[in-house]
Formats: sequence, C-alpha cells, structure tokens
Amino acid sequence: MLAQLNVWAILAAAVSAFVLGGIWYGPLFKRVWCREAGVDPDKPNGHPAAIFGGAFVLSLVAAAVFALFLGPAPAPGLAIGAGVAAGLCWVAASFGINYLFAGRSLRLWLIDGGYHTLQFTLYGLILGLWH
Repeated sequence: MLAQLNVWAILAAAVSAFVLGGIWYGPLFKRVWCREAGVDPDKPNGHPAAIFGGAFVLSLVAAAVFALFLGPAPAPGLAIGAGVAAGLCWVAASFGINYLFAGRSLRLWLIDGGYHTLQFTLYGLILGLWH
C-alpha cells in the first residue's frame, strides 16, 4: 500500500501544516500563545534550523501516517472528516488531558488544539483531492 500513496500529496500536506503553523503561531496567536505557554518570544529556545527542521520532519511523518490511515484514494469528504476527527478527537483531546494535569489554560488548549484540528483537516483536504 505504501507504493500506492502519492508522495507529492504527502509532501504538500506537510508543507501546508508548516505554512499554517507560521500563520497560526505568528500573526494570529503569537502574543497570546507566548503568554499562555510561558515562552519569551525574544529568547529563542534552541537553534531555529533544528526547531523548524524538526517541526517539518514531524509534520511529514504525521502526513505520511495519516495518508496510510486513509489509503491510496480516499473520497475527499471522508478524508476531510477524518482529518477533523483526528485533529479534534485524537490530538486535541490528548493535549487536553495533558493540559488538565499540567494546569495549562483553556486558552492555550484552544490555540494548540485548533491548530492541530486545522492541520489534519488540511491533510485530509490535500490527500482527498490529490491521488
């Protein structure tokens, strides 16, 4: 089944998550996210190449495994619905459990969970349309 998957669609899905993250955690929610996460935006936490490179590799892994989950030619509606479900009910819900025990704010959970819900929805859109 791996050979039947569209590698270009998987790559595009990973890039879409990267672009979404730049917008989501940049102009849309940077100030609020930094405050809620306790991150000082003026003091980077590591080398940018390692952070962004690692983030892209992880996005690529997530997109590839989601493509395996969907199969080689998913119907667009099914793929988008699966993306919403995966992002909201698996990723965001799992974050929610951790955030409850860590005492993190609802606002931070909404930002992070919202990003991952949109991330997997984009994966579903791209993988559902391009096979």
